[in-house]
This record gives sequence, C-alpha cells and structure tokens, in this order.
Amino acid sequence: MNMNVKPPAKPKLSASDKAILAWNGLAPDWIMALAEKVDQLSGREAAKLIGYSEAVVSQVVANSYNGDLRSVEGKVRGALLGDEVECPVAGDIRRDRCLSEQKKNFIGTSAQRTLLFQACRSGCPHSRLKGGGDV
Repeated sequence: MNMNVKPPAKPKLSASDKAILAWNGLAPDWIMALAEKVDQLSGREAAKLIGYSEAVVSQVVANSYNGDLRSVEGKVRGALLGDEVECPVAGDIRRDRCLSEQKKNFIGTSAQRTLLFQACRSGCPHSRLKGGGDV
C-alpha cells in the first residue's frame, strides 16, 4: 500500500449548503439571503455590504454567532432584502441605515444629524437604544 497517496479532497460546500446544514434545514430567509450573497460575491464582500466582519458573516451562516443576532438580521434585511422603516426624521429608510444611524456619535455641525441623534434616543419605535423598538 502506497502511504503517499492522499485521499480525494472533500467537495467544498457552498455557503448556502452550509447554512442549510447548520440551521437544520430551517435557516431563516435572511440567513439564506446572506449565504447566497457570500456564494455570489465572497464572504468579504457580503460582510462589507452589511457592515460586519467576514468572521461574523461566517459565524452567522454557520449558526455559531454569539453576538447580537437581531442587529445582524436588521442589517441583512435592510442591505440585502430591502426592508425599510419609517424614520421620524428621514422618512422611509432601509433598516440597515437605521441601525447605522443609531450608532453614530453626536455631530452638531449638521441639523439633520442632530435631529437623527435625538430621535434615535427619544422614543423612536425602531431604536435599539435604551430599551428600543423593533429594528
């Protein structure tokens, strides 16, 4: 028997296949959208689209992410699925933008940024800050 013969390489699974397996065939629509974007572009490009790292994207698809899954879901739903929320300042905006606006620091040089900062922190139903809402 020749000891130098390597066994055949296992076929590499697509991100979509990994998601189906990791989520026991019950991957939510937004997980599948993220996995499909990874398959279409790359993990790095998909991560860039939703504002997270490639490692987070990989962990989410693999159902092993220990962080705030709701925030990742909101970013994916906005950036990849086009979900919108009604912002009291900016009108209809994508859900991913809503989440990004909430994380921004106060900037007093822009009237709209000031209004957004205040709205995100004073009872907006979509805010995830201070007991926030649904985003």
